[in-house]
Amino acid sequence: MNGVLVIDKPAGMTSHDVVNRVRRLLKERSVGHLGTLDPMATGVLPLVLGKLTRLAQFYTGAEKVYEGHIRFGFATDTYDAEGEPLGAPQPVQVTLEVVREVAAKFRGEILQTPPPFSAKKIQGVPAYKLARKKQEVTLEPVRVEIKEFEILNFDGELAGFRARVSSGTYMRSVAHEMGQLLAVGAHLAALRRTGVGEFTDADACTLEQLEVAAASDEPEKFMIHPRRILPAFPSVTADEMNANRIRHGQAVNLPEMSRAPLVKVFAGQAELIAIASRVAGTLFHPKVVLVS
Repeated sequence: MNGVLVIDKPAGMTSHDVVNRVRRLLKERSVGHLGTLDPMATGVLPLVLGKLTRLAQFYTGAEKVYEGHIRFGFATDTYDAEGEPLGAPQPVQVTLEVVREVAAKFRGEILQTPPPFSAKKIQGVPAYKLARKKQEVTLEPVRVEIKEFEILNFDGELAGFRARVSSGTYMRSVAHEMGQLLAVGAHLAALRRTGVGEFTDADACTLEQLEVAAASDEPEKFMIHPRRILPAFPSVTADEMNANRIRHGQAVNLPEMSRAPLVKVFAGQAELIAIASRVAGTLFHPKVVLVS
């Protein structure tokens, strides 16, 4: 089964748990996800199935959109609500205006240190494995971009937010560092991802909905139409002769759609057969072939 599916990940499951569940439901071995979500987090988890797992390489830099809550008053070792408190709760005597002023410091390109409980590797070992053993974890700061970060409300301890960020950004680290700047401690209390690249929660189905659809042999109703995938790449429809050549990895002349370096090549309206790169003019070479 080839396709792209967006799952509304429930809390308590890892992204890999979701992948395994979908493999069993759809009886498809080749399933991958387009961006890990922490077990505590919920929301948009795009999956690529079958031949379309080869598209994952084009999503490594996809931006993410989040909504969530930051709790002020104490920090945790994981930087979120699932961790152990790093101290006794402290009184929080800051206002909504002050929280918004601190949040503004994180907008734009920043150097961010990933949480010690993360999948970042230290000499080949995931940091979280070392952190669980109480070993020292030293991670290098990474340059990320926080394109939007708005504090929506604040009740004296809990701040609601919305953020749009570059790939690799940890909202847990943002919460932790805000607590440090305000000298009261903070951690990520809840997180929901509402978007990854072109995919939003409006595209998502639950695992329960997918299970019902699979039992009725109609999981395709939740698949994203191929022409919606990778909207930055123009869509080009190949005639039968060129489609056959592309299937065999041969360069072809395609209808001139734009000067884009990469295009999506279709055979008909809905069969995505390749991502092709421009050689010169209208000559394109298949970069990734998605059909046999």
